[in-house]
Amino acid sequence: MRLFYIIFSFIVLTTIQASGQSAASSSQEPVEKHVKFYPNPATSIINFEFQKVNNISYSFQVFNFLGKKVFELPNVTPKTTINLSDFPRGIYIFQLKDQNGRIVESDRFQVVK
Repeated sequence: MRLFYIIFSFIVLTTIQASGQSAASSSQEPVEKHVKFYPNPATSIINFEFQKVNNISYSFQVFNFLGKKVFELPNVTPKTTINLSDFPRGIYIFQLKDQNGRIVESDRFQVVK
């Protein structure tokens, strides 16, 4: 039961962060996506394309549904492909962070096998 509360809290916090960022931006200008990813759901690989990463240093992290970090890329390049052979079936959450550690974008993808 405790595990359920941990997972639920992680989902709620991620949703609140994402909605807070979009609510703050919605009053000013449309939200600009920094990450394009495909295919979703993914089976063997997933591709991430990062927009506007040339002048700013970003880090990229992927977490499993339990909140454990399963992939990290300290310096983002314009395109990254992740091999999913070691990723069990499930939902994964990624975060793109700026050099100050602030979450620029967060989303989720699914691995099906």
